[in-house]
Amino acid sequence: MRSPLLAAGIALALAACAMPAPVQPWEKGMLAKPAMSFEQDRLEAKYAEHIYSSKEGAAGGAGVGGGGCGCN
Repeated sequence: MRSPLLAAGIALALAACAMPAPVQPWEKGMLAKPAMSFEQDRLEAKYAEHIYSSKEGAAGGAGVGGGGCGCN
């Protein structure tokens, strides 16, 4: 009785670890829509970033840019 239950549990665990298919180029248009962004309002996001950088005493790090060595 344990063997079928164990086999079913292992099969379920392996199915959960399966990698999804990669996003195809023609499917990326849906991901680029404004509704898919984390922040809905750009002005509000800039304001929140300004407040955060003022409180932390540091700026940057929220976007993509430059190299990673820090030797600028």
